[in-house]
Parts: sequence; C-alpha cells; structure tokens
Amino acid sequence: MHLPRHTWLRLKAACIMTGCLTIASGAAQTRGTGEVLFEPSYALALPGYEYVFPRDHGAHPDYKLEWWYYTGQLEANDGRNYGYELTFFRIGTDRRSINPSRWNVGELHVAHFALSDLSDREFFFDERVNRQGPGIAHAREGTLDVRNESWSAVLEDGVMKLRAYANGILLELELTSEKAPVVHGLGGISQKADGVGQASHYYSMTRMTTTGFLSIDGEAVNVQGESWMDHEFGTNQLGADQIGWDWFSLQLDNGEELMLYQLRNADGTIDPNSSGTVVAPNGSSTHLTLGDFTVRAFRSWESPASAATYRLDWEVELSGLDSDLRVSPMMDDQELVTTRSTGIAYWEGAVRVEGTWRGQPVTGRGYVELTGYSEEYRPSV
Repeated sequence: MHLPRHTWLRLKAACIMTGCLTIASGAAQTRGTGEVLFEPSYALALPGYEYVFPRDHGAHPDYKLEWWYYTGQLEANDGRNYGYELTFFRIGTDRRSINPSRWNVGELHVAHFALSDLSDREFFFDERVNRQGPGIAHAREGTLDVRNESWSAVLEDGVMKLRAYANGILLELELTSEKAPVVHGLGGISQKADGVGQASHYYSMTRMTTTGFLSIDGEAVNVQGESWMDHEFGTNQLGADQIGWDWFSLQLDNGEELMLYQLRNADGTIDPNSSGTVVAPNGSSTHLTLGDFTVRAFRSWESPASAATYRLDWEVELSGLDSDLRVSPMMDDQELVTTRSTGIAYWEGAVRVEGTWRGQPVTGRGYVELTGYSEEYRPSV
C-alpha cells in the first residue's frame, strides 16, 4: 500500500522529462524486419496469482511498481526504546529498451530510512534515489536481495537481514518470521479501485522476531523487538479520485495481528475498496471489507515541516469481532518530508495499542502510515 498516487505522479513526471516514458500498448512494436524494439507494457495485478516463496520475496520486473516495507519497535539493552522504518521502492521506467548493458536505466530505486527515538522523542530520517546499476542499486529476482547504495535487505538461510546507515545512525537487524507469509485481499490480489488491474499483489510477514545492533554517533547498543514486513507489487492501482490512505499494522500481545487501510477520496468519503486482514496466532487469516471495521481519529497535529495537518489518535472498531482498539502515537512528530526522492510528505509512526479484542482486554504495538494530507505536496486530482 505504500507508494502514494502523488508519489508516482512526481516520479512519472521526472521520467517523462528524462525521456523514459513507458509504453501503454500491450503489444510489442517491431521494425519492418520483425525485430522487437521494446517489450509489451507492464503486467497488471489480476486474480489467480500463485505465490511461491522464497521466489516472491524477490523482485517482479514485469510489474511497474514494487516496494519492500519494514517497520518495527525495538528495545535496547540500556532500556531505551526505538521505532524504525526501512523501505525500498522499485519503479519501472522503460520496457522499450533492447540495450543489454547493466547500466541500462530501466528502473529507478528509492529508499527511505527513519528512526524514532521514543525515549528522547526525536525523529531522524534520510532518503536515497538512484538508477539501477552495479554497485548503485538493484532488486534481484528469485529471492530477497534489494540494495540502494549501502542500504540493503537480503535473505540468508531463512533470515532477513537489514542494514542502513545515515547521519551517524547505523542499524543492522536480523528478522526471523514466526508465521508464514499472509496474502491480503481475495484471489491473490488486493483491490484498490474499481477498474480491472487497479490492484496489487500484496503479502506481509506480520510478526518477525528481531535482534541486532544500533549505533547513534558512535554509541552502540544491542536491540531486540518485533518487526512487520510488507511486500507489494502491481502496475495501476489507485483511482483518480483517491488522494491518500490511512494504513495500520498492529501486533497484539495475544498473538494476533491486524492490517487494515482506508482509502480516502477527494470528497472526504472512504472508498469501498478499503479492506484489511486479521491474522490468528496459528497464522490463518481472515479478510475484512470496509463494512467490517470503522476508524475514527480524535485529534489533529500540524507538522512544522510541511504544514500538513494529520489526524491522530484513532479508535479502530470491529463490531463483528467484539473488538475496540485505541491506537495512539508514541510521539507526534514522525513525518518524512522526502524532498530529495519522491517530493512528498507522509506520516509513518510507531504506535501503542490498548482496548478489547474478541471481548477480552488487550494491548499491543505497531505502525501507522498516513498519506495525502499535505496540501503543499498534493497534486490536483
């Protein structure tokens, strides 16, 4: 769910200006000799896709947009607490080229790294944007191997290993999943709008035991906690009237997890394609439609960096499960203003959870993402 429509519009505009406009036609074009000049257009996310792992942890270059999203909350051995986000985006830019060179610019690679110091209430983030190329950025097929400069996410012997360094902050983590991948949506797709192919293939690793190392300005600590991984790929997702979304990934202390997103339309309504997933302790999952949940926000926070006004402090109610959760930010200022890569502002923050679940008291933690709230960065619809 994590590349907002306005992010893609900016990337598309940059691509057009540099001459890497993709082909909309579904048929390959040829010279008179029959030589193929370029490949067909990118694939759409359609029902019936069969996931295979570890293959599907890797890249899917047949699709235009793809992202690997890691978030989690960590406790250091000195008692301090942190939240982190490490995200890699792959954006196809040109499938016409027949240039076999490794330097052929067929993709852009964007990455975001953020750390919430929840003890000192400080927030740090950095960003990367590069063309694909040896030693610069890539996303391999067949298994997880995604890199952008020195930032990376790789799969080794069943363990996902993350590394990022920026502004004196070094984070190295090892993530081991307690559950099998959970596929969101129905029929292998997560539908985002009404049109055919306005969807993605979307799965999550919803509870990953996490250990590692954090260094801030040369002061190093060991950390441990739990992470969440999202991987999503598709080509044409959001509709013209959709301006953003509110996305929740919640890990409850009873062993269950909840993912849900509500897509916001320009007229203030919630799009009926909004949906979610409940994951049981044994890893089985239940699909949620918009009618199964209600999200209410109770207060506003204005960003001093972007002037965006975000709605925070949420109540998430699932009446059919006799569940009512209060979701609260661990700190308000967890906004990324990504002027050097995607040119947009979005809020991505660590949260705490308390309330009732299936009629019983529950607590938990997680992450929330809010996009499309910044007028400064939002394009006209």
